[in-house]
Amino acid sequence: MNKIKFLNLYKKSYLIRCVENLISENYSKNKMRCPIHLSIGQEVCATGLISFLNKKDKLYSNHRCHAHYLAKGGNLDAMLSEIHGKKNGCVGGVGGSMHLQDLNVNLVASIPIVSSAIALATGSALNQKRSNSKNITVVYIGDAALEEGIFHECANFCSLHKLPILFVCENNLFSVYTNILERQIDTNLTKYAKAFSIKNDEIDGNKIDQVILYSQKAINYVKSGKGPYFIQMNTYRFKEHCGPSNDDHLKYRKTSEINLWKNKDPITYFRKFLLKKNYFSSEQLNKEDLKIEKKVKNAFKKAEKSPYPNNKEARKFVYAE
Repeated sequence: MNKIKFLNLYKKSYLIRCVENLISENYSKNKMRCPIHLSIGQEVCATGLISFLNKKDKLYSNHRCHAHYLAKGGNLDAMLSEIHGKKNGCVGGVGGSMHLQDLNVNLVASIPIVSSAIALATGSALNQKRSNSKNITVVYIGDAALEEGIFHECANFCSLHKLPILFVCENNLFSVYTNILERQIDTNLTKYAKAFSIKNDEIDGNKIDQVILYSQKAINYVKSGKGPYFIQMNTYRFKEHCGPSNDDHLKYRKTSEINLWKNKDPITYFRKFLLKKNYFSSEQLNKEDLKIEKKVKNAFKKAEKSPYPNNKEARKFVYAE
């Protein structure tokens, strides 16, 4: 990957951070009425892997889908309009934050019910296999998704039929307020992939160089027709499970743990990585940051001024008329 591609990847990651920071800041104005799940602190899990997918590769996401949508090339204006409930949103303003979709770039569906996207993604991969497609399916799941039976049924089926699917587990250590060690014997979830003879890796999802290295490896493997792959990306959300705020006062996470992960901020790491490689100077990156911040602020203003859907327009999306 050359330095221009690295810069574009950094810009995409910083864009996602800016978008979600502004969502967090503006949510209290009551102009965004849907529940939101922010991935601040998890950005490069999305951008580092999805950057290696082509437009025709299919992507499925979950309730924490903003980063996946934007990383796949989804339209920023359409996303913000959707979260504001406006008619030019990506699903007409009736889906909200947890149902982002852009078929123009094959972000097929974001499903908020835990594990539900796995079955859809398995069907997608089966279709690709039967039609001899050169494209693959990627499904993003959280650590709690592996505690649902549907994952195990689908993982077994995908392995048995060597389907072209990549499972990406963003392990942020918590299912709402419950630590993974209260739910699992240990934090290594690749054991479930191994149980179904699925190739797998466990990596630091906050380090862009690791994400790039292992994502390329996994995508190349799946695209070669060898069958499914599973990547566990260890990461951490900085905000509360659902909502725009910090919830550290609830004490379900130790202050030392929060500080540890904030010191591993993926955007800060990415920036240091670029500086260490002498690809760009701090001044150059600062200029890019300012451009992105301005772009995001303008996109928010545009979304707020956009019209709401009328009943007929809303029904078109809800009932697919």
